[in-house]
Amino acid sequence: MSGIGASCSSGSPAEAATPTPGMYKLEIELKRGHNLAIRDRGGTSDPYVKFKLAGKEVFRSKTIHKNLNPVWDEKTALVVDSLSEPLYVKVFDYDFGLQDDFMGSAFLYLESLEQQRTIPVTLVLKDPQLPNEDLGSLELAVTLTPKNSPVEEHRDTARGEVKTYRWKPYVNKTMLLRRSWKRSTKQQQSMRLTEVHRKSQLWRGIVSITLIEGRNLTPMDPNGLSDPYAKFRLGPQKYKSKTVPKTLSPQWREQFDLHMYEETGGVLEITVWDKDTGRRDDFIGRCQLDLSTLTKEKTHHLELPLEESRGVLVLLVTLTASAAVSIADLSLTPLEDPEERREILKRYGLKKSFFNLKDVGIVQVKVLRAEGLMAADVTGKSDPFCVLELNNDRLQTHTIYKNLNPEWNKVFTFNVKDVHSVLEVSVFDEDRDRSADFLGKVAIPLLNVHNGVQRAYLLKNKELTAPTKGLIYLEIEVIYNTIKAALKTVVPAEQKYIEEEPKVSKQLLQQNFNRVKRCIMVLFSYGTYINSCFEWESSQRSIVAFILFVVVVWNFELYMLPLGLVLLLVWNYFFSSSRDMTETSMEAMFEWEDDEEDKEEKDSEHRGFMDKLYAIQDVFISVQSALDEVASFGERLKNTFNWTVPFLSWLAITALCLATLLLYLIPLRYLVLAWGVNKFTKKLRDPYMIDNNELLDFLSRVPSDVQMMQYCELRADPGQSPSKRRRTNLS
Repeated sequence: MSGIGASCSSGSPAEAATPTPGMYKLEIELKRGHNLAIRDRGGTSDPYVKFKLAGKEVFRSKTIHKNLNPVWDEKTALVVDSLSEPLYVKVFDYDFGLQDDFMGSAFLYLESLEQQRTIPVTLVLKDPQLPNEDLGSLELAVTLTPKNSPVEEHRDTARGEVKTYRWKPYVNKTMLLRRSWKRSTKQQQSMRLTEVHRKSQLWRGIVSITLIEGRNLTPMDPNGLSDPYAKFRLGPQKYKSKTVPKTLSPQWREQFDLHMYEETGGVLEITVWDKDTGRRDDFIGRCQLDLSTLTKEKTHHLELPLEESRGVLVLLVTLTASAAVSIADLSLTPLEDPEERREILKRYGLKKSFFNLKDVGIVQVKVLRAEGLMAADVTGKSDPFCVLELNNDRLQTHTIYKNLNPEWNKVFTFNVKDVHSVLEVSVFDEDRDRSADFLGKVAIPLLNVHNGVQRAYLLKNKELTAPTKGLIYLEIEVIYNTIKAALKTVVPAEQKYIEEEPKVSKQLLQQNFNRVKRCIMVLFSYGTYINSCFEWESSQRSIVAFILFVVVVWNFELYMLPLGLVLLLVWNYFFSSSRDMTETSMEAMFEWEDDEEDKEEKDSEHRGFMDKLYAIQDVFISVQSALDEVASFGERLKNTFNWTVPFLSWLAITALCLATLLLYLIPLRYLVLAWGVNKFTKKLRDPYMIDNNELLDFLSRVPSDVQMMQYCELRADPGQSPSKRRRTNLS
């Protein structure tokens, strides 16, 4: 028999097994496909298969290129704790550099499988959107065996044969298994299946890539030039470079890291595209790099020619060992082991300040539980799981099914590359066959962490501007080297692999305009005050200002400039209350967040109108981004002197004191000469150095007012329900 579910194609029908609690071993052999769907222009496809169990991907086959009757002959073994969850099988057509095409899916119902024997299964592929379309079938061999069953398989390693020995039936075996299962806790039941996926999240090494330049690329625009950008893909990870306009030899000078999940490193796929506004981007060329051919712990200078096109990409690639990343239970907390804690403190002590400057520190996050989550399912429950993100590092918990007060009790360890990074913890509801539903999120700057203190965080919406339902309990501890963190502050910050494309938003435009207006009004108020001294509006104030001006100008030395900024920082540290921004004033500054977001624009039949709309959209996005940059710069400068981030303010005091001492002891002309020599010879000393501005890189670590609002913790009133609390915060 064949069908969407599992069917036994041997002579006798399969004996339906009643679903009993316990652990099972599911062995699947993916044999071949028959008459699969055509998805490529050449009348073929490049199929591969995914297995999903309980919403998580547990297996992915290799890709068979240009074949509608592929033969995989791949085997995998899974541990399952419930036969009620079917195995979801999906087939895709691999498209290099593009989104893979769906080729059909089917369910393998584990409850229908006869246990302790290998069953041939044929799965008929279907598309839920096109149920009548013939998408072919998959041929599998499936073996379902209870753990600790009386059937034991022993492999003869010398001959490569499988021998099966049957014991005499033991009546109480199943009973003992059931009793043992009943004694196990609900948490253990939920976590057994996820242990299969735990290791798949942990990476084995880091690939550091510096995209230097492209040479002699193919022109794609009518003006004989291109607007090139590059896309990188390593397994599921993707990175998109910036676009360099109107050139055939772009200078990118970008550095980023990808994770290696395979021992050999895998194959790095690179595509180059020409950016076109209002229409699909043009494909320029592609190349591949087999990371297994590169020596580890060594920087490789590579010039990769593009396939199917002219041109060369210049890269610097370094493979390094895995960073300190782990997932564990509460009983195996790394920092609670005294010996391991001493080793970590020694690794990030002051004596190691100039060894491995990229390894700044370590952060340990205990994800304990959540309370009062939003009900996302029609049953009034949710299937929540938690995702932790630190820059481009991403780990997640297991799923707790049908629960609004889940307890995960997991410990996650990340390597800290920048102490100014923000830990984002998001809670999602798992949904089969579609993307997970968002339940809430919190953003926690590492410098704001209270080490070893368990705290309850109110969940916020996706934009981190308003509360949503529920709380999450976390305990975080950060250990880092102060000198490494200070040195990292003046180099370019790590960017997200692929950022979302900016969209036109009237509210965002108004917000950025108001932020710029506030900064300008502050400068205007200072100017008005100074002008009032010139105008002698107050005789006493004008006389004091005049005497002060004469004394300062007569005795001015350059070292007084950073010294004056130090005095301003010290004054604000002791006397300014602006750094204690209240939640009420923060909400008043950003009332625009309560407005509804712009609706998505509808499709238009008139192409000419769409072209004009795209042109207008580009103008709006440019203005919108420029206003954001100006406002952020002013707010970051203000927040540096307001002690918004004490670490950065202390760092500013240190730098300014050092500048004061240098300018006091060394004549200015010598310092300017040294600066000029360094600036002129920098490119000669290192041709592949990435240009940066230390001051701007420092300011990029200071949060703007918008980020301050996003990072501001919401205070929960224990006497209010989450729904009342949300209405109170919004009013």
